[in-house]
This record gives sequence, structure tokens and C-alpha cells, in this order.
Amino acid sequence: MLALRIVLGALGLLSLMVAGRVLADPSAAAIQFGLEVKGALGQATLRADVAALFAVTGGLSVFAALKGDGRFLLGPVCLIGAALAGRLLNLAAAGFTVEQVAPILTEVVVLAVLLAGFRSLRPVSAPASSA
Repeated sequence: MLALRIVLGALGLLSLMVAGRVLADPSAAAIQFGLEVKGALGQATLRADVAALFAVTGGLSVFAALKGDGRFLLGPVCLIGAALAGRLLNLAAAGFTVEQVAPILTEVVVLAVLLAGFRSLRPVSAPASSA
């Protein structure tokens, strides 16, 4: 379980770093995501929506790793699962391109780690006191 907690914590820290990068420089982050930013609205959307996805996923993953409690991973599982569903929908709608492979594989791996943590990590209950 310790190894899983370490992996979850590292994954969470990486997600928080991505969120910080999007907040600090949304235009540069957009290029890496294959997006084009149009004005202040585009920057605000990246800061609000993209950074939020990474910040919530990262923050809850770190918290779950520190507490050893997989229940905190339900939110990240839903977020990454929805992102992966969107990518698969795009494959069906727009067709396959090579640049889609890395993000899809990344989300599959991240989702697998999050699901493993969700299923495996449970807080240790304090022993019942007898009085």
C-alpha cells in the first residue's frame, strides 16, 4: 500500500504543477495542450476550467495519499474518467490521429492508478475501547 500511496502522491504533485503552470501562463500551456487562446476569455477559460481539473485531481490525490484513504479519489476518478470519455468520443467523431495517443494512454494509466487507490486505500479504524 505504501508504494501505491507514493505513486498517488507523485501523480497528485504533478497534477498540481500542471495546474500552477496553466494559472501562471495559460497561453504557453495551451500550446502544449493543442489549444489556441483567443483573448482574455480564452485565458480565463484555461485558468478556470483546465487548471481546476488538474488542481482538484492533484489536491485530492495528494490528500488521499497522505491520509491513506481512497474515498478522496472518487472526484479525481470521475474527472479523469470524463476526460477520457471525451477523448474517446472525439476519436469516434473526428477520427484517429497520432497526437491523440499519448494523452489517451496517459489518462488510461492515471485512471488505473486512481481506481487502484480508490479500491485499495481505506483508513485504519481505531480499535474499539472497552469500558
